[in-house]
Amino acid sequence: MRPTPLHTGLGLRRGLLPELLAMDAGAVDFLECAPENWIAVGGAYGKGLAQLAERFPITCHGLSLSLGGSAPLDRHFLGQTRQFLERHQVRFYSEHLSYCSDDGHLYDLMPIPFTDEAVRHVAARIRQAQDLLERRIAVENISYYAAPYQAMSELDFIRAVLDEADCDLLLDVNNVFVNACNHGYDAWEFLAGLPQGRVTGMHVAGHYDEAEDLKVDTHGAAVKEDVWTLYAVACGRFGSQPTVLERDFNYPPLAELLAETARIRTVQCASGGQTDE
Repeated sequence: MRPTPLHTGLGLRRGLLPELLAMDAGAVDFLECAPENWIAVGGAYGKGLAQLAERFPITCHGLSLSLGGSAPLDRHFLGQTRQFLERHQVRFYSEHLSYCSDDGHLYDLMPIPFTDEAVRHVAARIRQAQDLLERRIAVENISYYAAPYQAMSELDFIRAVLDEADCDLLLDVNNVFVNACNHGYDAWEFLAGLPQGRVTGMHVAGHYDEAEDLKVDTHGAAVKEDVWTLYAVACGRFGSQPTVLERDFNYPPLAELLAETARIRTVQCASGGQTDE
């Protein structure tokens, strides 16, 4: 039997758990969680996750693997992640194309230098992670506000990593818009330059307008109209990939979030990108 197509998803956050548990089964196609926030969690939260996993397919988006870091990958954590993915029959697992640790956890997603050396370094770590997890993973383009060093463009760096690692891309459309505004490139040209066959999922989220040329990726507000426009362009190019609405704080009533997830499906259909897979 072919798996059910996943088109529209919502981030599974603890602050939303009571409302998600009461949500109608057909409200979204799937829920996405960060495995490190749920591994070995028991009590009411663990029970809630188990109940949701019985009703909705679960996808996972990691926060702390630190693919661009210098310390060895955490094999114990990767083992725990693999067990979590298997237990909940997770079809898609992604991580950030960044690093988040040095001597300790930095609690932020730090940009990797855009160099050939960095491409080889992070691609080797992605291949290692894929081997240990025994599955193909996707990496997400992050938002960044200062670049440590750029010997190549962000687009060329991402393309090189995808080719060298032979992995997929989780395309964060809001991050493309934010980076394009902050770093002065054309978001539409950026999307046009990404390899179509690598994109296996997308994210949309809200951001904060600090200034005309400074946007901050917050995940704390509704998706902006400019991002919806860019998302339509992405759907036209990459098709109806599983798309998650990310909201991390300032939670509105669930009905408002579901109106945004419904708009994801509307954009997919209008762009001609939605299929029955």
